[in-house]
Amino acid sequence: MGLGFILWLAILAAIVAAVVWFMRSQQGGTGLLERRSDSLQILEERYARGEIDRDEYLQKKRDILG
Repeated sequence: MGLGFILWLAILAAIVAAVVWFMRSQQGGTGLLERRSDSLQILEERYARGEIDRDEYLQKKRDILG
């Protein structure tokens, strides 16, 4: 009886963990798209400040976007 309870508890914990993982992945939080967006923003700021020239900006933008 105790082993069955532990088994059901483990199954429930796995389901909860799967739901949390799924919700976080769908939320757009720490995904790849957000990192790309941050990278593009930093790149645009560097270009606007004159830290990099147009050719370097375009090359890095292509690298980021794939």
